[in-house]
Amino acid sequence: MAKIRPFKAVRPTRDKVSLVASRSYQTYTQAEREARLDYNPFSFLHIVNPGYKYAREITGTERYQLVRNRYLEFKEDSIFVHDKTPSYYIYKIVDRDHQVFNGIVAAASAEDYEKDIIRKHEDTIEYRERIFKDYLKTVGFNAEPVLLTYPDNNVISTIIKDIQNTRAEFEFTTTYRDTHYLWKLEEPELLNIIEKEFDSMPTVYIADGHHRSASSYLLYKEEKAANPNHTGHESYNQFMSFLIPESELRIHEFNRLVKDLNGLTKEEFLIQLDTIYRIENRGIMPYKPSKKHHFSMYLDGEFYSLYLRKSLYNFKTALDALDAQILYYTILDPILGISDLRNDVRIDYINGKKDIINVKDRIDSGEFAVGFGMVPVDINEMKQMADDGLKMPPKSTFIEPKLRSGVTIYEF
Repeated sequence: MAKIRPFKAVRPTRDKVSLVASRSYQTYTQAEREARLDYNPFSFLHIVNPGYKYAREITGTERYQLVRNRYLEFKEDSIFVHDKTPSYYIYKIVDRDHQVFNGIVAAASAEDYEKDIIRKHEDTIEYRERIFKDYLKTVGFNAEPVLLTYPDNNVISTIIKDIQNTRAEFEFTTTYRDTHYLWKLEEPELLNIIEKEFDSMPTVYIADGHHRSASSYLLYKEEKAANPNHTGHESYNQFMSFLIPESELRIHEFNRLVKDLNGLTKEEFLIQLDTIYRIENRGIMPYKPSKKHHFSMYLDGEFYSLYLRKSLYNFKTALDALDAQILYYTILDPILGISDLRNDVRIDYINGKKDIINVKDRIDSGEFAVGFGMVPVDINEMKQMADDGLKMPPKSTFIEPKLRSGVTIYEF
């Protein structure tokens, strides 16, 4: 049963939360990062980019210690305060497209991760797990929750709606025009009800944050082994998560871009595709597929539709039927020679929330030779993969919502 527990968060003060909250460090361009660091002394970016203070790039364990130093300074300056009672944090996001996400920031169990009560659908890279585990151990906190999803639950939804009728603890709008709200839920009776509802769920699923959860699990194993007085109640037994119902999860695809045709001419490439796909030239009009096993392709100034031939619909596993996997084993690997999707520099990805014209523009610029698009994975496909112990290829899903770093912090 899923152990989802309240915890005592470290949070910015109400007057500074909009200044503190930041996107993930990697999502900023260099110019954006520098502007925020130059003109916003409260940005969480100052914590995760501590070298800014010394006008130099700092990496490795030296950076980890400086991150901790900056974090402690934010606490000493009362930019951050530590809640005194365990709470669930009701969180709501209304994005610029008016999509609404409602969920709960809470502590999930590392033991549940180990027992596959928290289920995974995506492969992780071992060295990245170890690096982030070492980072967590040194800095002593996690500021970006793992996104978990659970079956829609009327009891939890009713409590969330009732709490949202009260004044929010936080309310702020980002420069991306997403509005964020947070309510602190600490009434013992309601905490107990929510806890029991999650306890009744046999599984919950990782939607986004596989490396963060894997690293937190590694930290749990290491700390548990080193602690002769381990009780199971230590803070390292849990990791911060944002849990939303399955119906509110938004899953987008990732489009693939490839730099060259692996030595083939355009005509040779199309002839090889013809064995596997029904091909139709759609001309200059943008085309996006609308069905599973249908793909779009942009090549040499024109869009194409690719329909997997039905004679090849002999799928034995959920992975075999996954469009990202089909694209890999029919085109990317055998024809274009891309066997390592994680590390091959000839391939890049654009999330499907962006317009298909982004794919066209990058190919027309000469940076890439061909691009492919597909329909998004649905929640049932994702769960089936996790239930069967299968792993999707990298960049199979772009999942929303995306929380801001630094709004709630979990200390180890």
